[in-house]
Amino acid sequence: MRKLSLSDEILLQVEKPARYIGNEVNAANKDKSAVDVSVCMCFPDVYEIGMSHLGIQILYDMFNRRDDVYCDRVYSPWMDLDKIMREKQIPLFAVESQEPVKSFNFLGITIQYEMCYTNILQILDLSQIPIFAFERSEDDPIVIGGGPCTYNPEPIAPFFDLFYMGEGETQYYPLIDLYKKHKANHSSRMEFLAEAAMLPGIYVPAFYDVAYNEDGTIKSFQPNREGIPKTIRKELVLNMNETYYPDKPLVPHIRATQDRVVLEIQRGCIRGCRFCQAGMVYRPVRERSLKFLKEQAKKMLKSTGHEEISLSSLSSSDYSHLEELVTFLIEECGKKKINISLPSLRIDAFSLDVMSKVQDIKKSSLTFAPEAGSQRLRNVINKGLTEEVILEGAGMAFEGGWNRVKLYFMLGLPTETEEDMKGIAELSEKIAKRYYEIPKEQRHGKVQIVASSSFFVPKPFTPFQWAKMCTKEEFLERARLVNRTFKEQLNKKSLKYNWHEADVTVLEGVLARGDRRVAPVIVKAYEKGCIFDAWSETFDNDRWMEAFEQCNVSIDFYNTRERNVDEVLPWDFIDTGVSKEFLKREWNHAKEETVTPNCRMRCSGCGVMQFGGGVCFENKN
Repeated sequence: MRKLSLSDEILLQVEKPARYIGNEVNAANKDKSAVDVSVCMCFPDVYEIGMSHLGIQILYDMFNRRDDVYCDRVYSPWMDLDKIMREKQIPLFAVESQEPVKSFNFLGITIQYEMCYTNILQILDLSQIPIFAFERSEDDPIVIGGGPCTYNPEPIAPFFDLFYMGEGETQYYPLIDLYKKHKANHSSRMEFLAEAAMLPGIYVPAFYDVAYNEDGTIKSFQPNREGIPKTIRKELVLNMNETYYPDKPLVPHIRATQDRVVLEIQRGCIRGCRFCQAGMVYRPVRERSLKFLKEQAKKMLKSTGHEEISLSSLSSSDYSHLEELVTFLIEECGKKKINISLPSLRIDAFSLDVMSKVQDIKKSSLTFAPEAGSQRLRNVINKGLTEEVILEGAGMAFEGGWNRVKLYFMLGLPTETEEDMKGIAELSEKIAKRYYEIPKEQRHGKVQIVASSSFFVPKPFTPFQWAKMCTKEEFLERARLVNRTFKEQLNKKSLKYNWHEADVTVLEGVLARGDRRVAPVIVKAYEKGCIFDAWSETFDNDRWMEAFEQCNVSIDFYNTRERNVDEVLPWDFIDTGVSKEFLKREWNHAKEETVTPNCRMRCSGCGVMQFGGGVCFENKN
């Protein structure tokens, strides 16, 4: 099949031509025709966001290490190029080879966020690949889904040939080898999928049937083919020092969302916040060694020329060797004028000391995430932060020279009361007042407190997966109440408050906890022109509401009812290692306002010890 490219004439008509031309620093630039298997990795959003995603960087490097595999990339064309491609009937192509996406053996789509679901259909449609898996021919790529949204793949299950559950470093090579075997034997698509379904972590939706009760709940979810597993267990990397990590990450042509070297220091989280899906599904905590991280930092900084390095994890403060790592990076980066970014830190004396060494305090702001305004509600969500700790941390920060603080909260959490909502403004005011307790000569101007609230979405595999969700009107009513409380505060000039869009949150809730009956709604919304739903300037809620109505699918059924703990949930066939019994216990603890200690303080028997590694075994050697 001939190579495709955009003419200069077309490139001049689009906003950022560099999104589509390939040939970035450290690109593989292999010959697709000289390999046995070709893989096109897709991030269904614009180039700048996709190029910031560490997972694709890891898989891209991992695939291209093999001489018999070529991995290229594709991202969602922005609205300007999308229009031109449709008008001129240009098939979507990979950025490096400029080969049609349809000509690859695999199309691997990373699914990070529910609001990218219509972009998945855009990718398939522009690639001239049938949207529904059952319509694909022997010549179409095998379409694979991976990433956090696959922990409930059911709303998008009809669009995928298979899903990979968990961390990609363990089973992708066996999957490639299996494909090579079937390709040599001239096997059919279904023959390959049937054997692929036997690999750990691989879910093939076509081999499972769903039956429903009269009330709309799921009656059963069963394999429809002999030998297909009833449950799919997530894949997990146990030794974080003997796995794949890019020495030479791709460097984008234009400024990406995260235009820096990303050093992943650990996976998982010990904290157990009851609203947090990542904290549950990425268990157990597994750290990378100090030696590994030092070596990787030096290699990646040298190969990219980036002027910033960021430490990546769900809770960087919990990394055992953070102080030694930061000391090394200061020494390594300081002489080269490379900035060090430390996201996901808890605000305590140790973290503030670390941050003060790497940040210009006159230019930076600190981020706290109390999540809830009252201590009662923080206990419900198992946040593990008391008001005393929050104010003490703020005080130490102010004394250290910071004067700008961002506060993140959630509205609509289970058991939330008016007092909890008002507590958001009251806690913000207390933090502002704490600044003025510092002697005037030690202050750096006026304090600035910016509080933001997102709206709560109950996610699969969290203790809140059974919780009901607020309606759009209820969300907005709560935000207005908090806003009124802020306006009543005495120290108005120091405080600002904003909140997330309720429309998007309601839709995210349906897509996060829906089943296969939601898939036609996604198709209908796409047909109405919905793409880039994660972008406020392109999101059209009215079109989505029309799609739900025309498909006769109830938003309330998925969002606003509390689910029975014995109900069959759409994602129950997946085994993340965290048991349903543990999640039920935590759901009850939430209702009792009981705090569960973090994993290093005490094991709570969540179930992930079955994997035989990580934090669960730190003190058992």
